[in-house]
Amino acid sequence: MYRSSHKLYSIEAIVLSRKNYAEADRIVTVFSKEFGKMRLMAKGIRRITSKRAPHLEVFTKLTCLVYTGKTMDSITETLSIESYPNIRNELDRVSVAYLLCELIDTLMGEKQEHRDVYALLMHAFEAIGKASGNSLYTISREFAQQLLWALGFLPKGQVLEGKKLESFIEDITERKLKSAKLIRRLAA
Repeated sequence: MYRSSHKLYSIEAIVLSRKNYAEADRIVTVFSKEFGKMRLMAKGIRRITSKRAPHLEVFTKLTCLVYTGKTMDSITETLSIESYPNIRNELDRVSVAYLLCELIDTLMGEKQEHRDVYALLMHAFEAIGKASGNSLYTISREFAQQLLWALGFLPKGQVLEGKKLESFIEDITERKLKSAKLIRRLAA
């Protein structure tokens, strides 16, 4: 696990997923500009009085202060940069955004800095917020293709489409993509 030389450090990140833990906590998976994918503890986040809860929703771009813990680093302060409201108000956009987050979560190792992939994800979220219909499918396919190139899973320039792209990713991860069935109807 990454250990900062400082007890506190700051990151810019986007929330990929979150999972309830214990009575009032959550484990939040973020993709940070500085350190790549990270799993962080958000203590007390499920309490009604938590001021950090709105900042730790999936698809939110934020800055946060992180405390280096013995077993898992913890989020101490958060500030939203962008919540992407255009993504959240349409099911097709939410489906594509979830697929992008799932691809990052399954294909990226923890604590591997990839500023190019971070920029790719930010660009894709901007595009999803403005797009609709079949262009959403195109955004997801192009993102997956560029992600595979950036991570070295495919030679740059080799293009996979449709079911071949999905099967290739599932072969790498050795599991089915959860979001793929949500996105298939966009391709039709």
